[in-house]
Amino acid sequence: MKESMNPKMSLLVKLGSIVVHAQEFYSPNGHSADKAALDQCLADPEVNDWIGEMTKLALVPVKRNSG
Repeated sequence: MKESMNPKMSLLVKLGSIVVHAQEFYSPNGHSADKAALDQCLADPEVNDWIGEMTKLALVPVKRNSG
């Protein structure tokens, strides 16, 4: 748990990239390159492991579906 609450710099960079690419994709000038980058970040094992830990701690929303 301690590591989950003090993430590595690499994870913080990936989470920041998710936010920026989502902002760009959903902006009026959104681009498919941002969607591709977002998908890649969301598939990253480090990101998914951290989300799993945060879910166990009830610190992130629970997905409505498994897709």
